[in-house]
Amino acid sequence: MSWCVYMVECVDGSYYCGYTNDLNLRIENHNSSKNAAKYTKSRRPVKLIYSEKLPSKSHAMKREIQIKKLTRKGKGKLILSNIK
Repeated sequence: MSWCVYMVECVDGSYYCGYTNDLNLRIENHNSSKNAAKYTKSRRPVKLIYSEKLPSKSHAMKREIQIKKLTRKGKGKLILSNIK
């Protein structure tokens, strides 16, 4: 099973970071479901701006914590580094 950490940009310009094993379903949930994160429910729609595949849930959880500790500027640099 493949896991990933991701960041979305909310309609208010804020970022939300999470991890999942089904990225498409998770983004759909953020935008339309009762299963959305409490933070994103009131900040819809969200747009996927960053994702990173990881080998396990444990790795994804650890990477999520690292990303959440970044400043907004640091998150911006990470997002830019992921643009191809």
